[in-house]
Amino acid sequence: MQRAGLILGILLFLVTMLFDFEPGNPAVTRMAAVALLMATWWITEAIPLFATALLPLVLFPLLGIEDGSATAPIYFNSTIVLFLGGFMIALTMEKWNLHRRIALTIISAIGGGPSRIVLGFMVAAAFLSMWISNTATAVMMVPIGLAIVLAMEKDFGTEDTRPFSAGVMLAIGYACSVGGIATLVGTPPNLSLVRIFEITFPDAPTITFGQWILMALPISFVMLGTVWLLITRVFFRVPEHVTIEREVVDRQTEALGPVSFEEKAVLTVFALTALLWVFRLPLQLGFISIPGWSQLLPFPGLVDDGTVAITMAALLFLIPSRTPGASHPTLAGKDIIPRLPWNIVLLFGGGFALAHGFQATGLSSLIGGHFAGLAGAPPLLVIVSICLTLTFLTELTSNAATTEMILPLLASVAVAANIHPLMLMIPATLSASCAFMLPVATPPNAIIFGSDRVRIPEMARIGVALNFTGVVVISVTFLVLGTAIFGIDSGFLPDWAVLGGTQESTGP
Repeated sequence: MQRAGLILGILLFLVTMLFDFEPGNPAVTRMAAVALLMATWWITEAIPLFATALLPLVLFPLLGIEDGSATAPIYFNSTIVLFLGGFMIALTMEKWNLHRRIALTIISAIGGGPSRIVLGFMVAAAFLSMWISNTATAVMMVPIGLAIVLAMEKDFGTEDTRPFSAGVMLAIGYACSVGGIATLVGTPPNLSLVRIFEITFPDAPTITFGQWILMALPISFVMLGTVWLLITRVFFRVPEHVTIEREVVDRQTEALGPVSFEEKAVLTVFALTALLWVFRLPLQLGFISIPGWSQLLPFPGLVDDGTVAITMAALLFLIPSRTPGASHPTLAGKDIIPRLPWNIVLLFGGGFALAHGFQATGLSSLIGGHFAGLAGAPPLLVIVSICLTLTFLTELTSNAATTEMILPLLASVAVAANIHPLMLMIPATLSASCAFMLPVATPPNAIIFGSDRVRIPEMARIGVALNFTGVVVISVTFLVLGTAIFGIDSGFLPDWAVLGGTQESTGP
């Protein structure tokens, strides 16, 4: 498939270059060729995803789309700063085992019988994946789950324990994905949305951390409850004679030893960071408005979520470690330099460059014009269709790469159809993280499959039910809650949504 994708991408690029989509503006055709090449290589992973993301740096100047000095800065911006700052805090949590202590504390507090242990794992995994990498959370949680599974298999046999072992593994994987959608830093598609929205609509209000968590956290709660019920009550009911000894969790907690000074320091920084993100700007909660702390600053408009992330991460370099024999700070350069995910940073940058190229060449307006017929379509029908498409498409493709391909297109479609852009872009982003059927759909799915406790038919059976559940939950919750939080009126196209001045605004 990779070899076929490599050849197909080149062929599509060359064939597209033969057309003239907009006479007098050859940059539109060239941009379409670049977009098709990148989309094909991203979907088939013909070359590494981050390598495909570098193509605009080469092709934009060569094809006369934009010069290199204008393209390169697109790859680093405030969204990348937010990602890097949050990632550094997450790495510090991992370094001092704070994430493991948080997980074991939650499991111990909730756990009792098999069903409650599954719930404990889900709550712990979802909470951690709100703030640190979904992949890192799954890697950390699976060994904890396997320790309990192995103890039960020893006492009750592999066959009787199987419903629990498969259920707890699936619970961990699914909770990592569901928890990640709750915050902007929880999963790459969320951050892609923020920046692509800013690039496409520079005059639009910025999507803030507080707004996002108010909308997405209820979706996570509903999905977590649904996953738990399907696992413990429908697909993987544990025999009544199978019980769990809490000593397994207690032994792992005791192995961590007493809470260290570094853990307390990192927990404090982590908690403050979350609060500063959520309450940076005023929050509207129905009839109550909570003022934002940034309004107290002399230049409130110059501070964003990236500023908060990098400021709090920098504090960790200043807090000295009190571990005997250690003279370095709580976070040292050697802790982060080898582990910063530059491949994800470059993938982000490629998507941002693609979105910028769509707008700068006028390709967005050209594509959008073909979807003007969607004007007047029922919003629920449009949103459900988008959610279904993204959910099942990302079963086979990278959710980050897919999101970065689709969002610029949805932005142009929304403008052409006189639909508020966020009506299409937010549900698509959320759905990209809700693929539950196959091991290749998300890294957490692949990790739990690697535990050798879950079979593909089992994952597919419960996964298809969760895929459709996710479509319904996202569509309904966004229409009821998201439209109010983001001030969306489906009947109007805001003035800031006019692309390239070619559309008439129907908004006030």
